[in-house]
Amino acid sequence: MLRHLFKLIWNKKGTHSLLIIEVWAAFMVLFGVLTLIVFNLRNYLQPIGFQYEQVWNLELSSNQDTTEIGAKLQRAMQRVRSYPEVTAASRMSGNTPFSANQIGNSVTYNKVSVGGDFYYTDSELATVLDLPLKKGRWYGEADRVGKFVPVVINQAMEDKLFQNESGLNKVIKRDGKTMYKVVGIVDKFKAKGQFMSDSPALFQILEKDDRWNSNILIKTKPGTDATFEARLVKDIATMLPGWGIEVGYLKDSRKNRENLTLVPVLIFLIVSGFLLTNVALGLFGVLNLNIAKRKGEIGLRRAMGATESRVTGQFLGEIWVLATFSLVIGLIFAVQFPLMNVFDLDKEIYIVAILAAVAIIYIIVTLCAWFPSKQAATIHPAVALHEE
Repeated sequence: MLRHLFKLIWNKKGTHSLLIIEVWAAFMVLFGVLTLIVFNLRNYLQPIGFQYEQVWNLELSSNQDTTEIGAKLQRAMQRVRSYPEVTAASRMSGNTPFSANQIGNSVTYNKVSVGGDFYYTDSELATVLDLPLKKGRWYGEADRVGKFVPVVINQAMEDKLFQNESGLNKVIKRDGKTMYKVVGIVDKFKAKGQFMSDSPALFQILEKDDRWNSNILIKTKPGTDATFEARLVKDIATMLPGWGIEVGYLKDSRKNRENLTLVPVLIFLIVSGFLLTNVALGLFGVLNLNIAKRKGEIGLRRAMGATESRVTGQFLGEIWVLATFSLVIGLIFAVQFPLMNVFDLDKEIYIVAILAAVAIIYIIVTLCAWFPSKQAATIHPAVALHEE
């Protein structure tokens, strides 16, 4: 039976070649879209690792002011912490959670080098973001006098850098010069948003007189409103005349970040939907045309005793074989992605996307072929042979 179906398709290879290309193109686009969806969905289901709902980001810019920047920032921190509406505040580098800024570097341990996001903060960050520790502790003021610079890393950094070892209290290098000592390890820190993966991260304590990292994360009490925001901006502007002052909410930054992530997914979904619609219409048209041309063959088979289900099965089988041709070609391309580790994604993401794309293609071709096949099965032998 299968050999017969292959022979039928091969005899009309010119007619079917365009359809094979269409199904192949639809599979490839669908594979790309599903890879993106599986990647984002898997990330979305993982916890973000910290709390942000009540956290504000006070962004200060010294502009033309160049004198005593570090001291002025410390006074601003003291003023922020003095408000009764503030439960905790922490200075941080410009790559605050959900921002578009990024500070990257790499660290080395036993000839293993891992790149990651670097965050420069004080010891209050864990309190502001409710960032729990898995091992060790957060750095404090007493660590400034130590031989090594104290750092906290996340689990992703520990897994890649130390592999099967514990990273706690290990000394690592940056650029072969700066020596860090890992004093604590947090679980997850998905600072780029819910849809992003948990990439390696390192938190380094700020210098005491630091003048470059001027963001202040403020954790406010529930119910704190814009009245406090206006008072905060007015007070800081009085303290720091000529400075730029901007207040943002981390929950709003998260929404903006997620919207930016969803835009390419929606674009690919629209393109994929357009291609799948074209494939469905093409299949529907080709099958209808085939049935019209093959009425004599259908009538003869029916006259020789073929049941309706066997005639339906023949046309469904032909379209499944046609789809299988396209999918085999598509799979040759798709399996290269996990084999070559393209885009540094886990193999499971590609495998799930491939299986889902294959299943969707088979469902679509089956649905498109079902109605014309049922029509062919209802053709009466006498009518078909009479028309021939």
